Amino acid sequence: MELGLPAIAFTEHLDHTVWRIASDGPYVSDQLTALADAGGILTPPAFDAAGYLEAIERCRDRFPQLRVLSGLELGEPHRHGDQIARVLAVGRFDRLLGSLHTLPDQGTFAEPWGIYPYRDPYDVVRAYLADVARMVATSDMFSVLAHIDYPARSWPTENAGSFDPAAFEEEFRHALRETAGSGRALEVNTRLPLHPSVLTWWHDEGGDAITFGSDAHLPGSVGHGFPEAAHMAEAHGFRPGKNPYDLWGRG
Repeated sequence: MELGLPAIAFTEHLDHTVWRIASDGPYVSDQLTALADAGGILTPPAFDAAGYLEAIERCRDRFPQLRVLSGLELGEPHRHGDQIARVLAVGRFDRLLGSLHTLPDQGTFAEPWGIYPYRDPYDVVRAYLADVARMVATSDMFSVLAHIDYPARSWPTENAGSFDPAAFEEEFRHALRETAGSGRALEVNTRLPLHPSVLTWWHDEGGDAITFGSDAHLPGSVGHGFPEAAHMAEAHGFRPGKNPYDLWGRG
């Protein structure tokens, strides 16, 4: 409310993939280490859906002038459909994002940053985008595709130079075309500013809706980069909906 935002969606992570976390280096997280076993393998704890929905209602009661949306970021929904369905049966979730964080690796799963050190980074990104397209084609549980450029967050610039989405245009376009054809929206995630080329390709491939996400794991990051993202979206022909919590569509 202090930022002047008329609405907010709490798209809580819902993860079921068992994956390998970092034991050293810049991606070490004390929080994740505490959840992992001695071998660095993390099994996500059960999600308290009822408790989450109760917390959302408390927020709505406390701030009636703010539109508070419930939601989930479904991790790899094409791998965990049954488990996710049981959570969704608990109550209403206003916004459902589909996200891909991990790829198969060494008998388990790992995030791109955990794979880059010993695989060609270009192959990693191509594998990621291929799995995004597969996720869109094989799961109907979500309505918004989250952070399609996720591997760019940990791209190894010291070895591979700056991340250039043009090197993966064909793969991006394929994933975007699948997403647009399914009637889903594309998230413009501002944790790392989305490259304008990706939004151009989204428009070219028939995408007709976007949403904005600051991916704010900390309160101070809420709404980060929204003015710049909105300006870029408008430059690509997208306009706000009738209500502040609507998706943006083609103008």
